[in-house]
Amino acid sequence: MKRALLPLGVFLALTIVLGIGLFLDPSEVPSPLIGKPAPEFAINRLYAPEQMLTKADLLGDVAVVNVFASWCTACREEHPYISALADEVPVYGLNYKDKREDALEWLAKYGNSYRAIAHDPKGRLGLDWGVYGVPETFILDREGIIRHKHVGA
Repeated sequence: MKRALLPLGVFLALTIVLGIGLFLDPSEVPSPLIGKPAPEFAINRLYAPEQMLTKADLLGDVAVVNVFASWCTACREEHPYISALADEVPVYGLNYKDKREDALEWLAKYGNSYRAIAHDPKGRLGLDWGVYGVPETFILDREGIIRHKHVGA
């Protein structure tokens, strides 16, 4: 009798855990960086690889950092909204794990409303920011403190 109850108990426990997951919002991913300064960085710009984009470039205004890639279909879906947002607040791009040529072609096709774009072909800067996929968007205050992270389009 006890042997028959063990599989039933495991099944019920697993059902409860998975059932709870159905009601969670996958776009709300807790980030340990919320409320902390954005990581320091100096990385090549997409359009001018001889120039660097740094954290200092993001300071002084509320800013948005949008992580995107040319191979990301959700980024294409999100792009018109990011472009509209750029009319209201400075939006910086982080081109993540992408080839420079592919990113430039994608921006030529869909438009470029970013104030500046960092090129992160190996994903090292993205790792510092806690990026695990694209698109992801961060909101920074005037002092460079990360106030919000949104995952997904």
